[in-house]
Amino acid sequence: MSQQLRARRSNLAVPGSSPKMLEKAKGLPADQVFMDIEDAVAPLAKPDARKNIVAALNEGGYEGKTRVVRVNDWTTQWTYADVIEVVEGAGANLDCIMLPKVQTADQIVALDLLLTQLEKSNGLEVGRIGIEAQIENAKGLINIDAIAQASPRVETLIFGPADFMASINMKSLVVGEQPPGYDVGDAYHYILMRILMAARAYDKQAIDGPYLAIKDLEGYRRVAGRSAALGFDGKWVLHPDQVAAANEVFSPRQDDYDHSEMILDAYDYFTSAAGGAKGAVMLGDEMIDEASRKMALVVSAKGRAAGMTRTTTFTAPEA
Repeated sequence: MSQQLRARRSNLAVPGSSPKMLEKAKGLPADQVFMDIEDAVAPLAKPDARKNIVAALNEGGYEGKTRVVRVNDWTTQWTYADVIEVVEGAGANLDCIMLPKVQTADQIVALDLLLTQLEKSNGLEVGRIGIEAQIENAKGLINIDAIAQASPRVETLIFGPADFMASINMKSLVVGEQPPGYDVGDAYHYILMRILMAARAYDKQAIDGPYLAIKDLEGYRRVAGRSAALGFDGKWVLHPDQVAAANEVFSPRQDDYDHSEMILDAYDYFTSAAGGAKGAVMLGDEMIDEASRKMALVVSAKGRAAGMTRTTTFTAPEA
């Protein structure tokens, strides 16, 4: 799992141009709130959006949430001003910068260097502000391994479906247009798996992008369930009604979480001198070993990040 594992089951998008929505986000049970200066904000409104975001971060009220700002991508004229104004104004209350439309590792390196200069000049801990890299086109996917390794600040790799579809000329199919037996999700499978493999290979979190039909909660659950089954850590949320669904879908079941914690405790005990230094043992009717421990670590980490509390305890057998 990520070297700095933050809860990101639900990643709530909030336009920085709306003080009302920035305020409302404080009371929603989303794991992450990302305040947007990019696509959700008109060009003329971007300067005010920066100011709104700085004010909201400094005012506080986002306790327990990962606080992120999505700046504009490096091909625009706004990126440097987005980063400078937000970090200088509210860097102490910011967890990550989300960089959209990442195409090369150099773009991550450039953001890392700018963040380092800002942290040094503003008395902030160097390296504390993370980077979330949004993959939204073919070039970005091809370069994803280099992007994931470009900076130790990189915490997540994010799939941006709408721009990605446009970048590869994918036809947008709606219900009634799909050929018999075709699921548009099949077209995303390679992209999702490529992002997931890079995330796991380089110890990052993998986040699925938005589901645009915000009133279709059944559809949201279906799509979120697909990426959760693959191993993704969370998904974007565009509407408050989607938050609970994301939190549920990307959390382990209580029984699975309890079992993973039991495996970790049992393995620690039985591989110790007190437990006989055994590499493979029985836990109830199940044999556990190092592979079991690794699988349990994944479930346990997700449960802990989600704030789950175990309901069982491991008791070492009497000698």
